[in-house]
Amino acid sequence: MPSVTSPDGTRIAYTRTGSGPTLILVDGAMCYRAAGPLQPLAAALEDSFTVYTYDRRGRGESTDTQPYAVAREIEDLQALVAETGGEAYVYGISSGAALALATAEVTPAITKLALYEPPFIAASENPAATTEYATHLNELLAAGRKGAAIAHFMTNVGVPQQMIATLRTQPAWPVLEAIAHTLAYDAEILGDGRIPTLNITIPTLVMSGSASPHTLQQAAKALAATLPTATHQSLPNQTHDVNPQVLTTPLKTFLAQ
Repeated sequence: MPSVTSPDGTRIAYTRTGSGPTLILVDGAMCYRAAGPLQPLAAALEDSFTVYTYDRRGRGESTDTQPYAVAREIEDLQALVAETGGEAYVYGISSGAALALATAEVTPAITKLALYEPPFIAASENPAATTEYATHLNELLAAGRKGAAIAHFMTNVGVPQQMIATLRTQPAWPVLEAIAHTLAYDAEILGDGRIPTLNITIPTLVMSGSASPHTLQQAAKALAATLPTATHQSLPNQTHDVNPQVLTTPLKTFLAQ
């Protein structure tokens, strides 16, 4: 298993496939290489890029040096960029998009940035709800209630209660509980949910799905508007659970420019 060591000693496991310019894919909440959308996306892109997928700290085969800080996750991604040869394109989805943004601001070696629905809130929304979500999440995790923390996260992102109840009976639920603590990491990356003020001038593509919740679509458009070299693209009929095959064309087109 190839891995790179982050400055704090955390071992970050990764997979490399394909050939061409380097592209690193960054997962969102509750996802990692063995359970998430990025392996199929990597397979669809490997004819054009050298694609790296990795397990964010605390997930899959990566370790998890404590205490956690967003700066440490930024260092993880920076270490992987250095491992690839020192320069890379980066694509991030959901909270992984927020992490990719934060990393790109301090990492000149990231030369292009593609994002899908970073879960920020629009300026018209109240950040109190985001803060309340994070507070209760941390309370549940501190009490060791991993299943309840996952259910709290799923409720927050709009999963119906009946579906959550069904999922809790499935064999995959303990797999989710094993990485439940990383939900707090994603919450910390997002802060109060408001779009951050960033000094990013590399070419950036911010995408959203036309069938996604209005809040996510608005946030994607607003984020693109704050970045001087960013464009927004809406993908027809896509939700937050975007089809990897649908992503392939806009990603290839943008990164080839």
